[in-house]
Amino acid sequence: MDFLSQITMDALRVLSMVFIFIVGLTVLVAIAMYIVDASQSRDAIRHNYPVVGRFRDLFTRLGEFFRQYFFALDREELPFNRAERDWIYKSAKGRSNIHPFGSTRNLTLVGTPIFINCAFPRLDEDARNPPPVEFGPYTPNSYFASSIINISAMSYGALSKPAIEALSLGAGLARCYMNTGEGGLSPHHLEGGCDIIFQIGTAKYGVRDKDGGLDEKKLADIAAKPCVKMIEVKLAQGAKPGKGGILPAAKVGPEIAKIRGIPVGEASVSPNRHPEIDNVEELLDFVAHIREVSKLPAGFKTVLGAYGWVDELCDAIEQRGISSAPDFITLDGGEGGTGAAPMSLMDNVGLPIKQALPMLVNILERRGLRGRIKVIAAGKLVTPAEVAWAYCAGADIVNTARGFMFSIGCIQAMRCHTNNCPTGITTHKKSLQGGLVPAGKSQDVANYVEKMRKDVAMIAHSCGAAHARDLKSRHVRMVRDDGTSTPLDELLARNRPLAPDEY
Repeated sequence: MDFLSQITMDALRVLSMVFIFIVGLTVLVAIAMYIVDASQSRDAIRHNYPVVGRFRDLFTRLGEFFRQYFFALDREELPFNRAERDWIYKSAKGRSNIHPFGSTRNLTLVGTPIFINCAFPRLDEDARNPPPVEFGPYTPNSYFASSIINISAMSYGALSKPAIEALSLGAGLARCYMNTGEGGLSPHHLEGGCDIIFQIGTAKYGVRDKDGGLDEKKLADIAAKPCVKMIEVKLAQGAKPGKGGILPAAKVGPEIAKIRGIPVGEASVSPNRHPEIDNVEELLDFVAHIREVSKLPAGFKTVLGAYGWVDELCDAIEQRGISSAPDFITLDGGEGGTGAAPMSLMDNVGLPIKQALPMLVNILERRGLRGRIKVIAAGKLVTPAEVAWAYCAGADIVNTARGFMFSIGCIQAMRCHTNNCPTGITTHKKSLQGGLVPAGKSQDVANYVEKMRKDVAMIAHSCGAAHARDLKSRHVRMVRDDGTSTPLDELLARNRPLAPDEY
């Protein structure tokens, strides 16, 4: 008994010493922090409230987490709310998206689309698959795109190796195409054997010469790959119109540097425009040159702000001939963007897709070029209602980037630019990529595409249309500021962009 008592007393003595040590160390650390905080002048809060002031930064960073999981309502968050994300998560996992007790969406918000169901909807057995869209009828290798939803431009570098592989494998399963983004064509894009749209950014990564200009041989070699179907010249993207791509130095490893043709470990910042393109004539020259070298359909991606230049483009096409037109225009909304961008551009520059898409389609129709120039719409189109609206507004094809990011596990942690993405999608740290297994996530990508096709078709059938590409502007109404709604075709006629001679 005495022996056990002695052991107990010794243990208590050791624990007491450890406790005293921890308390003493804590006090010393607190005193050191107090001295450091009180003597510095960079942060007024920490200077005036030493030690305690440090919690402000901690709580600010934790606030985003607590709002997302505990306080924000299902329809409240930005850029994507919980209801939108949950629809994608469930679709990607092949789960049911049936909900009880009515909609949680506020149907009186300005700009909300309300689709016009007909009295006698089309029977499912009478519906048809959407016909494919032909790109590049004047090229030796025209491309027929069938999928109503495709993977928008996301570069290897902005996204990780397993993320790109998962998307490529999933696109192959779903039979949709994948845009490389401006970071060049990597082996990981080719993993799934899907159709590839190769994008040429302002820095011409992957097809640049030593001076940063276009290397025709590199372009011809890429275009010769059977999976590469079209070439897209990037003029602007939704997150940062007027500024080139930004890849932080932490993400520029040896493989990415080799693919892009840039130094390892240096931030990859693209010029804010192509030096060769300063007007519509030079734009047509550059697109024609790309088409000639690649022997593939070629077009460009942009964000609409000023739109007078579109009429000037149409004038130039009329003078040169119909074959000189770009084979497509990819239109990104000002609300688009998956990567790093300055907040001043992300928040304030570029028209949202709901304004820009009808404007562009209207101009092309007025100038008689709508059949020649195909329109690809992108910009926050991640759910069936948004995709169906885009087809009502005149899109030929819809792309999405963040929808596919959610399908492979993105949780909207807002850490894309830090190389610390917790799901492994936008980080190149091996320790964070372990949970992103391409073979498994690829099926989630395919499930998302299939569910999107099914639900957009369901909206179309309800409106009496045979398929997504049969949707017209008369099939949807837009909520106005007085709470009533107006058919989209009436809004388009009312807000038609003026022709140059009408100013």
